[in-house]
Amino acid sequence: MEYLIAFTIVMVFMLIGDWISAATKAFIPSIFITAVLFAIGFWTIIPKDIVAKASFNTAFTGMGVSLLLVHLGTLMSLKELINQWKAVCIALLGVLGTLVLTLTVGTLIFDWHTVVAAIPPLTGGMVATLLMTDGLKAAGATTLVALPVSMFILHSFIGYPLTAILLRKEGRRLKEELKSGKGHIDPDAPKVTGMAASLDTKKHILNLPEQFQSPVFIIVRVALIALLGNWLAGLMNGVINANVICLILGVLAHQFGLLEDNALTRAGVFNWLIYGLMAYVFSQLSLTTPDIIGGILVQILVLIALGILGMFIASYLLAKPFGMSKQMAFACSLTALFGFPADFILTTEVCRTIADNEQEEEYLTQNMLPKMLVGGFATVSMASVIIASVFLKLI
Repeated sequence: MEYLIAFTIVMVFMLIGDWISAATKAFIPSIFITAVLFAIGFWTIIPKDIVAKASFNTAFTGMGVSLLLVHLGTLMSLKELINQWKAVCIALLGVLGTLVLTLTVGTLIFDWHTVVAAIPPLTGGMVATLLMTDGLKAAGATTLVALPVSMFILHSFIGYPLTAILLRKEGRRLKEELKSGKGHIDPDAPKVTGMAASLDTKKHILNLPEQFQSPVFIIVRVALIALLGNWLAGLMNGVINANVICLILGVLAHQFGLLEDNALTRAGVFNWLIYGLMAYVFSQLSLTTPDIIGGILVQILVLIALGILGMFIASYLLAKPFGMSKQMAFACSLTALFGFPADFILTTEVCRTIADNEQEEEYLTQNMLPKMLVGGFATVSMASVIIASVFLKLI
């Protein structure tokens, strides 16, 4: 019964966030509300291990991330993935803007070790946070461990609402574009919304009789591709992150007809995996306390302001040359704060609540989701690993 109670509490927190987001048309994003509820709970009466007791532990997360990344590959085509090089450039140059301002102005204000320990989560979200905390513990710099964790917690509270505002502004712009006739839905792009995906007529290599096209058949194929991705990453000794390989293999499998559009949604397990992964992300809020954050609050807030200002300057200057609106470019840069799955949830949530019908939702999703996903992978899955590794040597 203890495990069922833990699961129920976790899901109630998710539900409250979802309802508030729906009521405010994603002006207040669900993950922001859920993060606040978890923080308050951990700092008051909720057990620190409630997420693990709800079955969303490290093993679940390792499996879930790989499966979801293969699934995300079925939401974009190979051509579309290649075409998102502009989003990659803007996201990476936004990270560069963060590094420039924090390592110059930041080090003039605060101690060098404080800045170096706190900055990586601004350029790689949870991935960089975990790398920095593990590295600092291994190096014996335990007094600095609270910095990356606190940075991750506080910048999430700022990054989620700010990104949602930018995406809402971009969504309204795209709606007007579609209504005016200037925008058109790409018929060849993978279908993301539920009804559109059900109309998928693409030919598949494994075109078995209908009685064999079961949800578990989809899950097995996704699992095999995820397994291949992790095996290849092991062969390369992690030179290319396993997450990136899983995404690319998912795109290729979808491109050549091995996987359907929106694979795990068709299999009925997507929401279960995404909620479990987000619960695990929120469980990191248990690593700190109000007292710890209070002691370093000024340093963290100033560095967040400098980091986001650096992203804004870079994206503002690059938006026009790269053919993006300023709000879309800035949102791509902000994916460095959280990455997947938050970038997926924020974007689809805004598309769903801003759109008046499924056609608009499909158009918004086609134009916003690939940029956000690819931008997030460029920063969180690639740049963050490099930056955190380098910064650990600078402590």
